[in-house]
Amino acid sequence: MSARPSLPRPPLVLIANDQEWSARSLESILAPNGYAVLRAYTGRQTLQVARDAQPDAVIVDVRMTDIDGFAICEALRADPAFGRHTPILLTTSGASDRAQCLAALRAGAWEFVAQPIDGEVLLVKLMNFIHAKREIDAAREENLLDGPTGLYNMRGLARRAREMGAEALRHRHSLACVALAAEADDVDAAVPADVVATHLTKNVTGVLKRTGRLSDAVGRLGQNEFAVVAPSTEAEGAIRLVERLQGALDDAPMAVDGAYYRVKIRAGYCAVPNFADSSVDAVEMLVRAATALRQGRSAGGAARITAFDESPLRLVP
Repeated sequence: MSARPSLPRPPLVLIANDQEWSARSLESILAPNGYAVLRAYTGRQTLQVARDAQPDAVIVDVRMTDIDGFAICEALRADPAFGRHTPILLTTSGASDRAQCLAALRAGAWEFVAQPIDGEVLLVKLMNFIHAKREIDAAREENLLDGPTGLYNMRGLARRAREMGAEALRHRHSLACVALAAEADDVDAAVPADVVATHLTKNVTGVLKRTGRLSDAVGRLGQNEFAVVAPSTEAEGAIRLVERLQGALDDAPMAVDGAYYRVKIRAGYCAVPNFADSSVDAVEMLVRAATALRQGRSAGGAARITAFDESPLRLVP
């Protein structure tokens, strides 16, 4: 196996398993390949060690005796003392099925691993997960991410826009910046405005994370305002991005105290077909997209998507 982690320090993995042979099997894969390993033998011990040690990844067996692996995963994801972006892998030494895999992913696991374990595949996936986790940690340390959402903040978005602009310039690719504002339809007047705002942020953030392309940079501009920097995207692609997002929001209405509300978005965008010919840089494109959004919001009416310095182009159903 050659999937040794190319990281500045050995990654620390917590193995939570009360079956000695199964835990040793995992350790025999990880330790010779450059991983430091911690062990936990009960669910409660897993929760405590994970909080104290802050490992780079946690591998939990679903059949722990005191707390099952799904509940452990949910508890770690809900614990503010545990890294929100730490990879959790759930494993099973018994029979597995699609329902278990779905339950693991819904509990917040990054992967569900069934026996027999392919050690080489496990190492490659684990290395990718830990690289991603450390990049997120580094971004947080540099204050590039928005705490409540995990999306880029303005500083992070501007940095990513410059990087993506440089790439688009080098390859003469298109580039689009889209600014978005979310609002809820017909919310009960008794619901406090701050509660509505919190639910809107959570709803839209979740949809952006689920529907965004891996190549896009997604950030938060302000209260219920977001932005996307989309490489290799022209004007029509920017419009489709907004329509795709609205469709996803229609399929996932905002829930507040048992009531469901439709979330609508307005958008402004700035797009260039060849960034090498653009007279402005990528950060200025972000500013122009936000300006177009403000223009569309102040104009009101049914128009939902506004191009910078142009009339509204299209309605979102």
